[in-house]
Amino acid sequence: MGKVEEIVKGMGIPTKERYDLPTSAKRFPDGAHYRIEVPGIASPAALEAVVKVSEKHKLVINRITETRGIMRQADSDIKDMAAICKEAGIELIFSVGVRASLDTSAQRATGTYEGGRVANRLRGASRLMWAIEDVVRGTELGIRGILLYDEGFLWVLDELRKKGAIPKNTIFKVSAHCGHGNPASIKLLARLGANSINPVRDLELPMIASLRAASDVSLDIHTDNPKSTGGFVRTYEAPEMVRIAAPVYLKCGGSVFEVHASEAAALTSTQQAEAMARQAGLVQRMIEKHFAEGIQSKPFAKDLAIPE
Repeated sequence: MGKVEEIVKGMGIPTKERYDLPTSAKRFPDGAHYRIEVPGIASPAALEAVVKVSEKHKLVINRITETRGIMRQADSDIKDMAAICKEAGIELIFSVGVRASLDTSAQRATGTYEGGRVANRLRGASRLMWAIEDVVRGTELGIRGILLYDEGFLWVLDELRKKGAIPKNTIFKVSAHCGHGNPASIKLLARLGANSINPVRDLELPMIASLRAASDVSLDIHTDNPKSTGGFVRTYEAPEMVRIAAPVYLKCGGSVFEVHASEAAALTSTQQAEAMARQAGLVQRMIEKHFAEGIQSKPFAKDLAIPE
């Protein structure tokens, strides 16, 4: 494997997990190590609850991710959420459809392990075009952050962005539901146009460090999860996540749900949203105590994903 390993290393891909856990020297453009993200917020009321709790406890929430989907939201709700985030200086990401879990796929509908192997990727040319239409609608309503689930779709969107068919300041975030968790995949997604990448949820710290070694693109790491995707809570690991994975978004609050937020978000109560914000506060507290030199981004005055 000597020659093969040298070739792989020459491609900028680590060939072993980074058990040495090196400190990342990479940063966000503002010089920060980390940002806090609260996923699964899919209504103006739930969003307002997160903002209220964060203000009360003097927390900085840098990003909100809506996971129900643009095609399932009224224009008025999309506009309201964009306005709330702009006022609070929070980056806003909206997810697209039609993803596999909402499609008429007979394979996906089996509910079996094998059936679920399609992940959330798009099926057929029509679904690809429908997903593009979803993105166009979102950007026309002022959204500048898109959560997506398909590598080919990412490539097409990047080409559309380059050609001005969608706003050039739109950013693309790849979901954990794409199933990527190795350095080569992270490097490829960055080449395809990803601005932010969410690897699979259960990566150990040395695995995360190997991803960081392969790319400069920001990583989105779960610090806790719904029961349906593991149910683990990694609050004590958050300081090391920041140290080794910067620039990193720490995703907080998923453990509030029994199932993944794409299914639960439609019914997310203000109480659940408040609990998610409090969980983010616990993560922030742990970082401040155990990695005090870690810098968090301040609220955005006019971020890429906030409408003008």
